[in-house]
Amino acid sequence: MAGNYAFLFPGQGSQAIGMMAELSREFPVVGNRFQEASDVLGFDLWGLVSDGPIERLNATENTQPALLAASVATWDIWSECGDHLPSILCGHSFGEYSALVCAGAINYQDAVKLVATRGKLMQESSPDGKGGMAAVIGLPKELLEDICKAVSSIGICDCANFNAPGQIVISGEKSAVAKACEQAKAAGAKRALELPVSVAAHSRLMIPAAETFMEHLSSIEIRSPEIPVVHNVDVKPHRDPTEIRSVLKQQLYSSVKWDSTLEYLADLGYTDCYECGPGKVLTGLVKRSEASISCIPLSTSDVIESENKKATIGPK
Repeated sequence: MAGNYAFLFPGQGSQAIGMMAELSREFPVVGNRFQEASDVLGFDLWGLVSDGPIERLNATENTQPALLAASVATWDIWSECGDHLPSILCGHSFGEYSALVCAGAINYQDAVKLVATRGKLMQESSPDGKGGMAAVIGLPKELLEDICKAVSSIGICDCANFNAPGQIVISGEKSAVAKACEQAKAAGAKRALELPVSVAAHSRLMIPAAETFMEHLSSIEIRSPEIPVVHNVDVKPHRDPTEIRSVLKQQLYSSVKWDSTLEYLADLGYTDCYECGPGKVLTGLVKRSEASISCIPLSTSDVIESENKKATIGPK
């Protein structure tokens, strides 16, 4: 049964040591999902999430399977608590893979392999600390896009994440990102803060990784989603597996249009969303972006059980 609500799946940045601990004590499916992932990866993923070290959890090739397992387990818990599911799914960056698993488009074990490979290829595309990212607050997107073009003589710099109005992440070669931050501040940005990462996600530096990654995408079965999944690249759902492979490849080096994704949900009449995974990053972005939409993070068993009972049912 479809509900009049959307599920949002978080991307990198939502991971934390001890995530899912409370839910794991009440729902065995959490341990089961992490064990399945551990069997695929060849190491104890749950042990890493539970005990760290945080530096290893924050390694992109580990972060992505850990968040995938957490989000899919949260989906399983929601499914156990009622007989209805969301009528549309959206994932922020890598969170698209969690959404596609829950929509029945990609097998869970295949997705674990994919996201671990994706993370490894991303890291390899930014060797020797060449890549960088920065958060820019308080500039219109058009002005920041112009600044990224203006520093192109120094190196690649792209708008990577349009997270919310006035909240944009830029990505590319570290020197170009640093220069863009200087120009953004001079143009009136409230903040332009370089992030402690070495991977230039969602920039043209990822094009070689995307070409290699397409080989891995082509090796697994992708089915038509049972629930529409809105993709970051073009803010549209796709049903054709060939199209899904294409947008997943493009996503590695293209902007995450999260602000437009939330506008899309609002235009369709959605007013209720749930963040399906650890943390509340996306809940915060919804609050800053769309006054007509409420978002609740599914972080505890009490919240999941109570919200499952309250969620509205029926076609959109």
